[in-house]
Amino acid sequence: MASPDDNLLEFYQKYNPPIRPHKNTCVGLAMETMKCLKVLENDFPGITKSMMVVSCDENIQDLLDYTTSFPGPQGFLIETEKDHVMMVCHVRVAGRPGVFLSDLGYHISRVVTVMADRCYPHTGWFTQSDEPHCRKQYNYQFNLHNSNYIEWHERETRGDKVKERLSLVYVAKAYLTAVAVTEKRNLVWDMKSLLGRNPKGHLTAGIYFISKKKDTQFTMFYDGLNGKQRKKFKFDTFLEVQKIPDEVVNDVEECNDQLRLRDGELLSLLKKLATIMSDEEFMDELLEINDKVVQLSAGEK
Repeated sequence: MASPDDNLLEFYQKYNPPIRPHKNTCVGLAMETMKCLKVLENDFPGITKSMMVVSCDENIQDLLDYTTSFPGPQGFLIETEKDHVMMVCHVRVAGRPGVFLSDLGYHISRVVTVMADRCYPHTGWFTQSDEPHCRKQYNYQFNLHNSNYIEWHERETRGDKVKERLSLVYVAKAYLTAVAVTEKRNLVWDMKSLLGRNPKGHLTAGIYFISKKKDTQFTMFYDGLNGKQRKKFKFDTFLEVQKIPDEVVNDVEECNDQLRLRDGELLSLLKKLATIMSDEEFMDELLEINDKVVQLSAGEK
């Protein structure tokens, strides 16, 4: 059904995104985790009240300034993006404060224990993924200057190159606008992915791409007979299903199966994406909205 709005920005500002079952971003996954864990209330009274969805600011540039300027992110007004959420449960171990942290949005298969004193049972550094081309290690710890925040350190190693990233998770209060802000913000994010992982959080199959105004390509990967297969395709290839080469269809079907999708579901999705990507006016407006969000979060006008 066509929208009565003149452009995408007008529609986007009024749009209230739904949380769809089995199609969860980090927002839906955090909410689903809380829903599942509520059954533990009888065995662990108070756990329901101790759990909350919390917000995360990624790629922090100045840790000291961010954590000491205000008690929490409320003081930043718009200079914060809040593009990720996770679930935490506040706990005390022998009187010592800490949290259990679940971040299924980043496919972390374990529950991370973060103790304020960084002593047992504090998780500390752990290997999130160890692929032939890339190793990712994570560490979560309370900030020493402001215990309202947990620091999330990420170390990515590719060959002899090491890249580090820092994010901050605000755990003092529940994040009440996860759908209205984070879910909605991620709709226009230029990086998109559909990924499958095993119970340990390791990537098994999927597709991912960065949206461009034209000629967008996506990467597809899956486990083949000769190891991990990773191939790039143009979305244009999928505009007319009957013209897709047989070998490409075979790749899509293999990836589809490893993503545990219904027969033909991935091919149908790629066809829809190809149609969207071919609409240059829509893509221009979409990327412009994303750019504006990035500029606002950086304090630019």
